[in-house]
Amino acid sequence: MELGIIGLGRMGAHMAERLMLDGHKLVSYDRSPEAIQRVVDKGAHGAHSLADFVKQLSPPRAIWLMVPSGEPVDQTIEQLLPIVAKADVIIDGGNSHYKDSIRRAKKLKEQGIYFVDAGTSGGIWGLKVGYCMMVGGENEVVARLEPIFKTLAPPEGYLHVGPSGAGHFVKMIHNGIEYGMMQAYGEGFELLEASQFDLDLPKIAHLWNQGSVVRSWLLELCEDAFTKDPRLSAIQDYVDDSGEGRWMVQEAVEQTVPAPVLMLSLFARFASRQKQSFSGKVVAALRAEFGGHPVRKA
Repeated sequence: MELGIIGLGRMGAHMAERLMLDGHKLVSYDRSPEAIQRVVDKGAHGAHSLADFVKQLSPPRAIWLMVPSGEPVDQTIEQLLPIVAKADVIIDGGNSHYKDSIRRAKKLKEQGIYFVDAGTSGGIWGLKVGYCMMVGGENEVVARLEPIFKTLAPPEGYLHVGPSGAGHFVKMIHNGIEYGMMQAYGEGFELLEASQFDLDLPKIAHLWNQGSVVRSWLLELCEDAFTKDPRLSAIQDYVDDSGEGRWMVQEAVEQTVPAPVLMLSLFARFASRQKQSFSGKVVAALRAEFGGHPVRKA
């Protein structure tokens, strides 16, 4: 099948390569000429403008966006609108907010263009093992794109979960669960590291993946990380977030669904970025005021 990909970062480039290995024709575009050249060297067709990119694709076109969520997606769609045609499909494979995907699908449909949101999980390992894909869109359009999803995903690794927006909604919840799981592993391994015993963290991570109820791919990655750096001494305890956890917590509030673990895992990431906690200073000051408890001077 023929597909155009816009956005050739590590994930976009790996997806392009996986598709080409399965015989799909790829037309590629990125703001970086070097990024384009890297995939051209692996067999893709390169385009050095969006107009050239669209011209190289046969209608009805399938255009996959792998650009950052938010304004970059809207800007790219706005630039494509004057040069695409009715029945073309724009697929957003990034981590967009599902409400944005619903809005974009409605706007594009008014102009006869289809929109598919493909929540994509797999990170830098997707080239080798495939990507788990949560797809939202109209039935006939998703069916048309099925050869792409089958190539990108491992066996049983993609699902058409509902209409436009549903794919990114499911991916949002997926990422929220991921936050909670990572936080649980982090706290558990901190207790192991702080114990009176001289524990071998890589071996324990490996052990727990042998039939334990907490086994997972994330735990395999823990083992890899501890094997490289048993006490993670080269890594700062600063944890960023890319938005999905915030959106999921907002959704829980809007739907009045209790999600304390997922909410606290997001707040733990916020706490990791503080050099000093002002709230902690307030608590220490109050203890000193009402009880005469000693405080540590800055």
